[in-house]
Amino acid sequence: MTIKMLLAGSLTALALGATAAQADDALPAGSLDAVLERGASYGFTHYLEIEAKERGQVELEGWLDEEWQAEVRLALESGELYKESRKRRDDGPWGMSEAEVRLAMEVAVAEGMAEFEEIEFKRDDLIKVEGRDEAGRELEVTTRRGEEEALKVERD
Repeated sequence: MTIKMLLAGSLTALALGATAAQADDALPAGSLDAVLERGASYGFTHYLEIEAKERGQVELEGWLDEEWQAEVRLALESGELYKESRKRRDDGPWGMSEAEVRLAMEVAVAEGMAEFEEIEFKRDDLIKVEGRDEAGRELEVTTRRGEEEALKVERD
């Protein structure tokens, strides 16, 4: 009996720990403004990917201008830079503008997204927003650049 109780308690603790760790890699949908402000301050003009990381950090990948593509990891609150890599490219900027990121998030929120983990630009002008709804269930919303409706919604 005691072993069963210990096992049940251990499994519950593991599940709670996994949920807490998972929630740490997400940001409230309303924090997108702060993320985009940090990105603009850094110099991003187009985004390929925005990803929430642990301890209130965010990783941004995209274009700084016509030549430079960058990937940075920074603290959302303080703006402290943890990682930076840049590469010169000659194919010009592509990806999502700030307005397109905002529109994709609006579509995701309309589908029930409360927290986002990742916003990613895909081929064929598709934008995928991954996160969770208010109940903590995984939610993935795909939209096309500039469109105000979801093309695909997956709920787990």
